[in-house]
Amino acid sequence: MPLFQTIQFNETTKILIWEITESFEELSSKVILKEKTQLRLDGMKSQMHQRAFLSVRMLIQELGFEDKDLHYDEFGKPYFDCHNYISITHSYHFAAIIVSHETVGIDMELQREKIQRIADKFTDYEMGYLEPNSTKEYIKKLTVIWGAKEAIFKIRNEKGISFKDHINVNDFSLDGSKTQASLHFDNLVKDFDVNYQEVKSDNFEGNFTLVYAFEK
Repeated sequence: MPLFQTIQFNETTKILIWEITESFEELSSKVILKEKTQLRLDGMKSQMHQRAFLSVRMLIQELGFEDKDLHYDEFGKPYFDCHNYISITHSYHFAAIIVSHETVGIDMELQREKIQRIADKFTDYEMGYLEPNSTKEYIKKLTVIWGAKEAIFKIRNEKGISFKDHINVNDFSLDGSKTQASLHFDNLVKDFDVNYQEVKSDNFEGNFTLVYAFEK
């Protein structure tokens, strides 16, 4: 499967989504990896993770970059040797990246009922507007909240940040696509614009939630 979707969010921000239908062999034949990346790939025990990893390389190639252009800092945060910020996510049969001149983070999650069981681990402020029940709407809202917090964590990438205690996501409607969030950590307060949308494939069961955040 080639590129699944491209979203031109604004003049300097683009999101690319890859649907992972190729075999490991097909993907690895289409990318050139530097030695450090190849060693990391070889160390992965799950072929699904390997295919997702290679799909990310396919995505950066779509933007004219190569694996040699992509680096990771000491905390595992990806970056390019240029003015573009990049954030990476993968979930089951999808991989996605966001590239921007702005500071950004991205996350993609499969909507699953079991997120209800861990809601108290990552929500506190949000319980002021959530209505806990077993409906699809509740599950979808929890998935947006988790994705927003994951995207913000990827932006800040600081040890000790708690999804539950330090990141607040404002109320939002599933009929919309935007909300705001804030991080309160170590005397630091940062605000974020959050965007979200649903992604569905005809090839696989289940709906996914794509969330991306911009630091204000």
